[in-house]
Amino acid sequence: MAMRVSCLQDNLSRGLNIVSRAVGTRTTLQVLSNVLIETDNGRLRLAATNLDLGITAWIGASVEEDGAITVPARTLNDLVNTLSPERVDMEVAVRTNALHLTCGATKATIKGIDAYEFPPIPGPEEEDDVLPIPADLFKEAIDLVAFAAARDESRPILTGVSLHYANGLLTLAAADGFRLSVREIPVEAEFYDEFTMVVPSKTLIELARISLDDEEVVEIVLPQDRSQILFHRENVDIVSQLIDGSFPDYRQIIPRDISTRTIVYTADLLRACKRADIFAREANHTVRFSIEPQDGMAGILRVRAQSSETGENEVVLDASIEGEGMEVAFNVRYLIDVLSVIPQDQIVLKTIRPDKPGVIQPVGDDSFTHVVMPMHIGR
Repeated sequence: MAMRVSCLQDNLSRGLNIVSRAVGTRTTLQVLSNVLIETDNGRLRLAATNLDLGITAWIGASVEEDGAITVPARTLNDLVNTLSPERVDMEVAVRTNALHLTCGATKATIKGIDAYEFPPIPGPEEEDDVLPIPADLFKEAIDLVAFAAARDESRPILTGVSLHYANGLLTLAAADGFRLSVREIPVEAEFYDEFTMVVPSKTLIELARISLDDEEVVEIVLPQDRSQILFHRENVDIVSQLIDGSFPDYRQIIPRDISTRTIVYTADLLRACKRADIFAREANHTVRFSIEPQDGMAGILRVRAQSSETGENEVVLDASIEGEGMEVAFNVRYLIDVLSVIPQDQIVLKTIRPDKPGVIQPVGDDSFTHVVMPMHIGR
């Protein structure tokens, strides 16, 4: 069956950029390096998978004849990104499994593999449970949490993000043993089930990268067997394997008895941390934070770093301090990570003792909590 279809270069490029994130890179199955191009009810369906993650996108098209083919994703993506912004005509030569593409003065032929060899990517089923989440809130939650997941595969469960839903509250949590990020999203939906699952952080990062409009919802689709999770939007589906195992009980490591609350401007502290890291690189990114209360609630926060090789640096920030003074050290890279994603103007740093974790929260927003372990500092 020959496929004949036309679409706009801009739409094709955008669709390919979305699905190409799921293309298999180190794979023995050649077809996993390909993208599926298929007509689907008057639209063009693009899909890619590495068997752990699958992404499907639909774009508007003029379909003359239905059909399907898979072609090398990188070749097609690179080609389409260089084409002029006009109509792209595509036709499949069935006998040779080749895609003929024409756009303006450009003509190209890309050798492909039969679409029958492409692994099926599951979509939503009618009997699946569906939880709708406001897209903008979900994206913000992913940005605030997913960066704290572990990169190291030695404990696979920590490379994921825990999604827990109960009683109208969806909680995302990620931890790598040195830090913890937790974000709660209130959900107004008639959904009475409870669930806990661990989704690869890479899956959620890909979901957040796809532009999410304020008006839209993302549907969390829970297949009956619960070994996969599917995120459904109007023109994009992302399906992912879940990570087996139980996520650690992170609630017990969130400090309750706080000695000192230090309020500073987010942007000022972020700049101070970035400067300090220039001098802290050779010292395992260790930076000292001296909390110094003064009259009333006024005070200062000193951010200090030093290196025997490069020298030292100190930034003094005005702060509102409630509680006793102390000096505590953190890995400044972790603070830069979290301060870079907090949108609020001010944060509160909650501390107990130099050997206890610190807590960072946006001022006036208890729905986000970040816990960072302290560094040991010799006197």
